[in-house]
Amino acid sequence: MSKFNASHIAIPTILKVEPNALDNIGAYLSGCSFQKVVIYFGNGLIDMFGYKVLEALRESGIEVLEYCELDTVNIDDIINLAFGLPNATQAVIGLGGGKVIDAAKYIGFLRKLPFISVPTSASSDGFSSASASLIVNGRRNSVPARLAFGIIADTTVIKSAPQKFLYSGIGDMVSKITALYDWRFEEANGVTQVNDFALMIAKKAVNSFVRTPFESIQDNLFLKELLDSLAMSGIANEIAGSSAPTSGSEHLISHALDKILETPQLHGIQVGVATYLMSRVHDHRWQRVNTVFTETGFWDYVATLNLSVEDYVKAIDLAPSIKPFRHTYLHEEQYRGLAKKLLTEDVMLKKIFHI
Repeated sequence: MSKFNASHIAIPTILKVEPNALDNIGAYLSGCSFQKVVIYFGNGLIDMFGYKVLEALRESGIEVLEYCELDTVNIDDIINLAFGLPNATQAVIGLGGGKVIDAAKYIGFLRKLPFISVPTSASSDGFSSASASLIVNGRRNSVPARLAFGIIADTTVIKSAPQKFLYSGIGDMVSKITALYDWRFEEANGVTQVNDFALMIAKKAVNSFVRTPFESIQDNLFLKELLDSLAMSGIANEIAGSSAPTSGSEHLISHALDKILETPQLHGIQVGVATYLMSRVHDHRWQRVNTVFTETGFWDYVATLNLSVEDYVKAIDLAPSIKPFRHTYLHEEQYRGLAKKLLTEDVMLKKIFHI
């Protein structure tokens, strides 16, 4: 009998991206036979959305064993919460931004319980990824978790979030263009082997998003396309068994900025700027990146942030040490040099850095 390698991947059982999805959260969960859950809310969100969610769950016969607001991503705090969960818990729900999503995701992972991701902004693909960004020994680190069992995104709620979170999501989504180019570069240098199916999913996700027609980034179609595409990115990572399909040199620059800056910008904002820079280094689809950032208002927002060229120069030099086992364009000195040169010579970058 012949032997062969088979892939087994997790995908979300629930994927609801629609207006007023929070009103139906009870029906979505009871449809999967959940009866007892624990909910973690982001800071200040119980008053905003909590009672609506609790009522929707009660009406569907789902008992909320515990609920509270959570404002920590310290791994020690999260471990204590995880092993203090009631034994009857059947699912862990995280409702809010990146912090509470990461914390609840890791609690579910530690207790081997389904995690339901309910993002209140579209600022990154974190709500759909199989990793969590936590504080470990005083430093921010990405730790393994598990893909969400369910993703419930209420586009009415997403619209109500400050617009900067949408710009962040746009930056994070467009970054798949440069991430995939770096991944192929790594393969060409014998460092890794590209998973063609993961590459296809990530490519389809970003292409679908950048080709979406819109009049406003608040359009329901645009928001749904952004959230759907971010969710597909999480699945691409699951297939690949790593973040390579969605995180390349542009993410290394952002992670380096997180280490350098006392107060970093939103993840997707830093990633977006670095995406345009690296697309120029790659000389690959930079016109498309520039068009999306111009038409969505991303560049207009970034120009108000007083970003420092010097910070980005330092981040480029630091980038290879963030993930020394990878081999993106920034792991080669010639391309780091080109990136630093473009920071002060590219027309669009000169505008946003006010040079």
